[in-house]
Amino acid sequence: MKKTGKRILVTGGYGFMGSNFVRFLYEKYPLYQIFNFDALTYAGNTDNLQDIEHAEVRRPLSGRRYVFLKGDISDTRSVASIFATHTFDAVVHLAAESHVDRSIHSVVDFIRTNVEGTRILLDAAREQGVPRLIHLSTDEVYGNVLKGFSKENAPLNPSNPYAASKAAGDFLVQSYVRTHRFPAIIVRPSNNYGPYQYPEKLIPLGITNLLEGKKIPIHGNGAHVRSWLHTEDFCSALDIILHKAPVGEIYNIDGVHLTNLEILGLVAGHLGKKISRHIIFTPDRPGADMRYAPDASKLKRDLGWKPKHNPRTAVPFVVDWYLKNDIWWRKIRQTQAFNDQYQKQSRGRWG
Repeated sequence: MKKTGKRILVTGGYGFMGSNFVRFLYEKYPLYQIFNFDALTYAGNTDNLQDIEHAEVRRPLSGRRYVFLKGDISDTRSVASIFATHTFDAVVHLAAESHVDRSIHSVVDFIRTNVEGTRILLDAAREQGVPRLIHLSTDEVYGNVLKGFSKENAPLNPSNPYAASKAAGDFLVQSYVRTHRFPAIIVRPSNNYGPYQYPEKLIPLGITNLLEGKKIPIHGNGAHVRSWLHTEDFCSALDIILHKAPVGEIYNIDGVHLTNLEILGLVAGHLGKKISRHIIFTPDRPGADMRYAPDASKLKRDLGWKPKHNPRTAVPFVVDWYLKNDIWWRKIRQTQAFNDQYQKQSRGRWG
């Protein structure tokens, strides 16, 4: 795909990963027109792209490089409408329900968005003849990996309703590639961290709780190992895959392996605190995965991806971002949607 004058549709562009990728494209490709299709659920935050929207106000409507299209990925009419109105050179499908805790309490939204929403998008993109679609899966589809690493051909073995819904969407995309020769590519990234992450996730929850003088709830004993991927490295990988990857391929995107306690220790240390004094252990998730271990050697070898960030040096900068943007996260933490979930999450309630 050439790097000039492209029209890119990003679903879920007001979410954490989506907004960071929209900004990445906007800044790197001045000739691109980026369309953000988002339903504005609890995690979709218009403040995430406020800087871009302010810049776009000065442009005439006909020349705007960023366009917001409000709609639900699981609503057939809404999706059909945008494809009837606009033609896209590529679709980057990032819209998803993505929190394991929420999927345990209620799986309905996850099936509707991650499975049916993906099906609706695939059908609309296929009907239009979109040349390329990137589908966001997750390393959680591999399930618990106590030893070794998961390559792209490893069997999918999801352990929780969230991961199961993402595996279903993953398989659905694979089926369209094989049955309809649909030009899709699947990416399976590990745990992202960085600015604009909704503060129920571990790192921003740890930062904001420490700043408010509250204990940080940790599932189980905190020994769960995750592959921590800075969102800028995720965006750079997605960029390479969007422009260079052969259709039909699957790519893992990995980070640096640390336990939940270790990553929170980096947060606390930057704030001059000892993590052991600021945590509270809660009952672990049912069927919790102790280790995710995606292997991104294919992406590095075949497409030349080179991540820049290590959490040991990058987390302090992330903490500083939350320090400087306290209005952004305090506004979220005051909402009913955040507090209702926080009460369940902080007490380890799974019934």
